[in-house]
Amino acid sequence: MRSLLLIEHKSVDREPERQKNQADRDLSRLLPEVILESSGYFVLHGSSEELARKHIVQSDAVVLNLPLNEVKHWGTKLLSWKKVPMLWWCSAETATLSNAFCEDDLPVDGIITPLMSEQELHWAFHFGAKQCSERQQWHMERQQLEGRLEERKWIDMAKGILCDIKKVSEAEAYDLLRKQAMNERKRLVDVATSIVKVYQLLQEQK
Repeated sequence: MRSLLLIEHKSVDREPERQKNQADRDLSRLLPEVILESSGYFVLHGSSEELARKHIVQSDAVVLNLPLNEVKHWGTKLLSWKKVPMLWWCSAETATLSNAFCEDDLPVDGIITPLMSEQELHWAFHFGAKQCSERQQWHMERQQLEGRLEERKWIDMAKGILCDIKKVSEAEAYDLLRKQAMNERKRLVDVATSIVKVYQLLQEQK
């Protein structure tokens, strides 16, 4: 993991070094890109949605230097473009701006801070990548479960209709559905959905 997309909530002061006093130079050393680049990472900047969408293609992870109330918006958008680890840059500034949003459900896989060593940053990105993979796996399993529950709903509704119309048991209704699906070479849920929709249409026309 070497290429990082940095998203910031405001433009960073880019005055030439000669115009900065000592305090400014000390502060600039804590800027995300300075720390990340000095640790061996290649940093791409996403100061706009257009740039972020362009750069995320070649990014291995995203660093969000944002207050938490902006993290959800950006995280959701970025993940719709590419599934990558999202790490929150927790500086004194972003932490102060985030006090009211710490309980929100956020697409964040880890936290990094300006005072982390190079080794600590590498480990943070390593565990962030692992967390991202587990989160995506959980999301996929959840979608599959929701899909199965939705299919079960249609099948149960179709069984109920067949039980009422044909005066058969639930087991017999299920067998009828299964046989029709085999005869038509369709999925059981597709046959069940057709039966329910036709029945509902007929009921509306009465």
